[in-house]
Amino acid sequence: MRIGITGGIGSGKSYVCARLEALGIKVYDCDSAAKRIISSSDEIKERLTELIGPDTYKDGKLNKAAVASFLLASESNAQAIDAIVHPAVAVDFENSGIEWMECAILYESGFDRLVDKVIAVTAPDSVRVKRVMERDGITCGKVREWMARQLPQETVIARADYEIINDGTHDVDRQINELINKLK
Repeated sequence: MRIGITGGIGSGKSYVCARLEALGIKVYDCDSAAKRIISSSDEIKERLTELIGPDTYKDGKLNKAAVASFLLASESNAQAIDAIVHPAVAVDFENSGIEWMECAILYESGFDRLVDKVIAVTAPDSVRVKRVMERDGITCGKVREWMARQLPQETVIARADYEIINDGTHDVDRQINELINKLK
């Protein structure tokens, strides 16, 4: 059975995945995989360079400023990049043999079709904002801007099969253990 783990920025997905890893459950990280593929796949490098332009890579390394500028210029630009990167990540996951996947944009990317069950990691907006401000050193306004670009937490919860509440008061380890028992 393949399990997807998702949740908005600052919800604590990475923390939950670290707890799963501590229990011996390997979790495929879509963000890390995308970065690896963008940096190592000659085909992806070529396609991104054709799309974005000759400044996409400098000395073989991704030029994040050029990519970000292109990406933020329009929604269609973001979709064009996603159309190149997402299928490569999906294939990589399917070939990985790993059953658990962490993906912040599970529904937006269509990766929910790659898993049998979905776990939403959630926390109140105020907790999420505080976590991201502390982690990334950015303003409350910037965090809220990022949050506004993601699916509303209520939508993610409604579409998921399970929820892990990671608000700092609920026992995350207990919730994970109960969930693992349900999935067996």
